[in-house]
Order: sequence, then structure tokens, then C-alpha cells
Amino acid sequence: MPMGSVIQQLSRRATRVTARKAFTISPHHAFCQGRRYYSSEPNQKSSSAWVWLTGAGAAVGVGFYFKSQGATPSTSHIFIPTKEDYQKVYNEVAALLEEKDDYDDGSYGPVLLRLAWHASGTYDKDTGTGGSNGATMRFAPESGYGANVGLVAARDFLEPVKAKFPWISYSDLWILAGVCAIQEMQGPIIPYRPGRSDRDAVACAPDGRLPNATKGAAHLREIFGRMGFNDQEIVALSGAHALGRCHTDRTGFTGPWTFSPTVLTNDFYRLLIEEEWQWKKWDGPAQVGLSKLPH
Repeated sequence: MPMGSVIQQLSRRATRVTARKAFTISPHHAFCQGRRYYSSEPNQKSSSAWVWLTGAGAAVGVGFYFKSQGATPSTSHIFIPTKEDYQKVYNEVAALLEEKDDYDDGSYGPVLLRLAWHASGTYDKDTGTGGSNGATMRFAPESGYGANVGLVAARDFLEPVKAKFPWISYSDLWILAGVCAIQEMQGPIIPYRPGRSDRDAVACAPDGRLPNATKGAAHLREIFGRMGFNDQEIVALSGAHALGRCHTDRTGFTGPWTFSPTVLTNDFYRLLIEEEWQWKKWDGPAQVGLSKLPH
């Protein structure tokens, strides 16, 4: 193996160890304090959508009413998971990410993050429907929406984790897996807050609440505005396209967004500005070079 590859693998492994040690359960006040901005301040209409999309749904608490197989009411007990319990789940997901390299570019990390995002991105601030609380993508019709094509790979990836830790809700597991994916792909430390509960198919969000890759800025403002995000936050969240790739059987487009699709960087925007883009010569829809879509 080339020396450069060895050094890169050792660097990633060291980063993963640091990320696992840094995993934190976020206290409630962390989601109530003001957000910091590194560019101009957004308008005051920005809402607390971060609570729903990255860590909330905690109104139901974190207790798990655990009944063992064949247990009677008298032998049932309340299991209250601790930070250490969530750390074990995180470590299990991280270990599987390292062990299973048979997905795009050798990592399930990007598709786990996509699962967390698509579970969250259905939120509607006006009706309080959708969002990460519920994990309703387990059921039809939501599992079959065009925007969710391919996410069965992420859901199946996490099934062994759910079987090993039955006390954690799918809702919490999917978001925790997204946190794990970001940190294990050398991204920032993400405070995690549990407390989501699972719901059944009746709670499935309607189709059309997630972004359409073929549409432009007005569409993005409509989709993200429904969740309570402003333009600055849309840009920040869209930077996650540094990870993963497009697939012809999902969006119609093809290829990675950057040259390092399993490492979280700012390359999505850096390349957007610095690259000399040319239209891709192929039989698919119009796109340029790397997966930079026409809009």
C-alpha cells in the first residue's frame, strides 16, 4: 500500500477515536442559547428550527418501557438510558462504518447522514408535522417517495444496531447515526439530544417536502422556509453536499460532489468558485463536471 494511503488511514483512525471521545449529550440549554454566525447576521425571522432538525423532539423524555420476551406486567421495568448507553450505540455505529466498506467510495457515512437529513427535512414549523420525531420512513408511502430512493441501504445498515440496543427508538438512532457519520468523517463535534419517539404509518409526512435536485433557488427557499430556515442557513446546510454522490437511479444525475466524498470539508463551495466548469458529455440530464447541478 502506498505510504500516502497508509498515512491517510492512520489520520482518519485517529480522528475517529477523537470523535468518539468527544461525543456529547447536549443539555437542554444548549438549544436555547443564541446561535453564532460567521458572516452577516440573518434577519430576526429565523426560527429555532435547529431544535427540531439536529437535536430535539425531547418532549417525550428518554425513558424506555422495556418488556422482555414473555415478561408479565410485574416483571416489566423502566429503562432510563444514560450518556454511557448512547455512547455505546455511537461506538457500534462507528465500528460498523469502519468495518463495512462495500458502499459508495468505501463508506456508508454519507448515506447515513442523508437518512438523518431526509428524516428531519419533512418538518413543517406551522403544523408541527414531519421531522425527525417518528422515523416514519420505515413505512409506505414515505419509504417509496422519490426523494427517499436508496435510503433503504442506510436503514438496513442500522438494523443490527437497533437489534443490539432495542431500547433506542429508530428516531433517535437515525439522528445519532447522522451525528456519528459527520464526526467520523472528520466533521465538527455535534451535540446530540435524545428523546424522540417512533410513530406508525399514519404519521407519514406528505410527499414533496424534500428538495428537488432539478429546481432552483426559489424552490429551496420554499422547502427550507417551511422548516424555518433563512438563506444563510440554507447555504450552510447545503455545504453537506461535500459528502456522497449522485446516482442515476435516484436523482438522474451521477458522480461525487467533490474529490473527497467521504471527508467533510468546505470543498463543495470552494470548488464551485475555483473550478472551471464544463458541461458533462453524457446521455443524462444537464450537469457539469463533478455533480454540480444546472441550477
